[in-house]
Parts: sequence; structure tokens; C-alpha cells
Amino acid sequence: MAEGPQDGVPLPPPRPLDAIDQDILKILQADGRASIRSVAERVHVSRANAYARINRLVEDGVIRGFSARVDHERAGHGTSAYVTLKIVQNTWRTVREHLRQLPGASHIALVGGDFDVLLLVHTPDNRALRELVLTRLQAIPEVLSTRTLLVFEEEDLEPEA
Repeated sequence: MAEGPQDGVPLPPPRPLDAIDQDILKILQADGRASIRSVAERVHVSRANAYARINRLVEDGVIRGFSARVDHERAGHGTSAYVTLKIVQNTWRTVREHLRQLPGASHIALVGGDFDVLLLVHTPDNRALRELVLTRLQAIPEVLSTRTLLVFEEEDLEPEA
């Protein structure tokens, strides 16, 4: 059984999602603040049914949370970069805990290929990015090497509702 991302509580086995569940997910991805009433109307079910389905999706770990999409530049983080890391074998869990503590880290992925970890960071400026990479990341004992890819422009892809 899978564990929840934050609390380590085992999740139930995944249940199949029908077309209504898929539509609910699309609506909530486009607008996490959509009301139960609005969701119910758009997928043509009762409010009680929509509420029960959303709760089940949350309980099953399909919906991991609700958040705001942030314009990082307008929020004072004008520099974004992907940082690739090569790490000591079998140290992923330790490295992941270090990376979660980094200011501006917004996405962490264990990947296969020429490097082991892909990290997306948002910092106020290039100086802060340099400090994060050269001081914070390279100080993690399990990190063997890093490579920084500066983001010139980015765009969140919004799902169609």
C-alpha cells in the first residue's frame, strides 16, 4: 500500500475513476476554489454526490491538496532554475529531506538518466540562486554534483475545464 506524501499513513488501494471523477478532477485543477454546487452542476450530479466523490478522491490520495498557482516573478522570486543533482546511491530519502528544507524549492523528482534528481527552485535573484546552489546544495554530503539550468521564461499549463 502506498503512503501519504506528508504523514506516512498508508493509502487505500486506488479505485478506478469513472468519467465523472475525471471531469471533477479537470474542474478542480483549473479552479481549486470551485464550489461544490458549481462542480455538481458542471458534471450533472447532485451536490451530495459531488461532495462524496471529492471526499473519496481526497481520501484515496488522488487529490493531494488544493493550492494557488503563483506568478513567482510578481511574488518577488524573479529567478527560476532547474538544478540537476547526482547523488550517492541509495541516499534519495535523506537528500529529499534536505531539499524539502530549501527556500524556494517547488518541485523535487527522483529521475532516471544522466542525473538522479531534478529540482525546480525560485529565488529572488541570481545572487540568491548562486548562494542556494553553491552553499546549500553542495553542502549536502550525499550530493556528488549539480548542474544549474536557468529558466528564461515559464508558463504553467492549465488543464481544460
